Amino acid sequence: MTPRDAANSEITPEVLLRAYACGIFPMAESADDPSLFWVEPEMRGVIPLDAFHIASRLARTVRADAFTVTVDKAFKAVIAGCAAPQAGRNDTWINQRIRDLYIGLHGLGHAHSVEVWQDDELVGGLYGVNLGRAFFGESMFHHVRDASKVALVHLVARLIAGGFELLDTQYVTEHLRSFGAIEVPRRRYAALLDKALEGEADFYRLPVAPPLAGARALEIIAARN
Repeated sequence: MTPRDAANSEITPEVLLRAYACGIFPMAESADDPSLFWVEPEMRGVIPLDAFHIASRLARTVRADAFTVTVDKAFKAVIAGCAAPQAGRNDTWINQRIRDLYIGLHGLGHAHSVEVWQDDELVGGLYGVNLGRAFFGESMFHHVRDASKVALVHLVARLIAGGFELLDTQYVTEHLRSFGAIEVPRRRYAALLDKALEGEADFYRLPVAPPLAGARALEIIAARN
């Protein structure tokens, strides 16, 4: 059975969680392609939580609370934002099956979103999956400069406060590399994942309301680093 055939068998949110525990995740060729395939990169992207880097300009933006940042307030809207065409990217790997699966995981408490708002308009955000002490970042988007970066800063603060040990980015881009993302070989990633799956982290250790102040998020990150 090929990876594509396997992914096109019956997939439920529960099956998806078991796949993450094995180090694999699904993707689609495009938003219009109804099929899925499993992915297990030879080199895996991770952001070490004790080496998360924030550029000084971005830190000023975060500290100024230029945006309102919420958690799990608009999960479906964040996925829709991630799936929509963006500058430099006309297509996406997020098809309707992907949306449905992750919305199902959200309902089970294993998928979360960070939303960034400006004047009550959703201008950026990200979503991902939590399992044990691991968080698997899936995708992010922005309509306003720095919106997705601010979402990532707030996510990392929440992960640190909640006792997470692994932030998986799947792949490493230059954008993520600027935050300290690195590539690790598959075998090394498997060891990191196994360790992170031991025990439980608490994504809600930081309250979701009122929204976390940017200065507090920066303090949490600085204390870990």
